Amino acid sequence: MKRVLSLASVVLFLLSVGCATKDYVKQQVDPLADRISKLETRVANIESKLTALEKLGADVEAAKRDAAEAKALSKDCCDKAEAAAKRAEAAADRAEEALRKAETSAQGAKKAFELEQRK
Repeated sequence: MKRVLSLASVVLFLLSVGCATKDYVKQQVDPLADRISKLETRVANIESKLTALEKLGADVEAAKRDAAEAKALSKDCCDKAEAAAKRAEAAADRAEEALRKAETSAQGAKKAFELEQRK
């Protein structure tokens, strides 16, 4: 009888301590579920910001490439314009020289005409 009584008291002790009720579990899990949902919301916001930053980074890289291309094109155009200006300057020098020769020839012709008129 002592054995049955001690066994019954041990079983009652284990049953009273070892079982969790639904309300207890809900009470313990609800705060965790709230924290998890808040964390999920924060993670979603951070991911959307990260996606926006990645897109912005891609836009910045594209702008850098475009700027480098524009710089190269402008340098090419500047070099071409400088070469054209040098050619124009050389043509102007040749035209000036031709003008001087023409003036010299005209003066010579004038003198020759005056000499012919005197004879």
